[in-house]
Amino acid sequence: MGVLDHLFKVLVVGDARVGKTSLVQRYAHDIFSKEYKVTVGVDFALKVVQWSDTEMVRLQLWDIAGQERFTSMTRLYYKEASACIIMFDVTNATTFKSSQKWKDDLDSKVTLASGDPVPCILLANKCDLSPWAVSREEIDLFSKDKNFIGWTETSVKENKNINESMRILIEKMMASGEDRASLTGHGDYFNLKDIAVPGWGCC
Repeated sequence: MGVLDHLFKVLVVGDARVGKTSLVQRYAHDIFSKEYKVTVGVDFALKVVQWSDTEMVRLQLWDIAGQERFTSMTRLYYKEASACIIMFDVTNATTFKSSQKWKDDLDSKVTLASGDPVPCILLANKCDLSPWAVSREEIDLFSKDKNFIGWTETSVKENKNINESMRILIEKMMASGEDRASLTGHGDYFNLKDIAVPGWGCC
């Protein structure tokens, strides 16, 4: 029996300097750089995941610039997206507030074929830094209110919760093949300590 190949387009959006490019670099290539480089327009990366014995998942990661001047270009980038990651910096309240704008923008510009919102996970990045500028309660309420599939804290620098949160997103996209109705999220916090990531590798 041949291997099934799934190709998904995943958007990575959020304000500048929240860690979008670092997330893509960490997840796709397992590297982290302290050098900050402004993304102009959009950056791409491809991540191939051996999902099961019979299934391969190819993720096209679209790292979309956080600068205001690029937002008029986003409709083109959003086209045919399978899922989205919205990131903010937990030490910067402005980037958290902007997450609402990014989610509203996303929901107004792209839906699944069924008309449902694109599954979207909220990542509270730089959790290794303190103090946090927003509380877990605020993030939780926002995540539920805006119909994220859920949220968790991440540290791209320390490689904390990156593979785990991406696995949750892949599971949602894989499920969308048969059951789109299950995609709308409850916005709950993902306690990733409870989620084992057995037997999946990358190549």
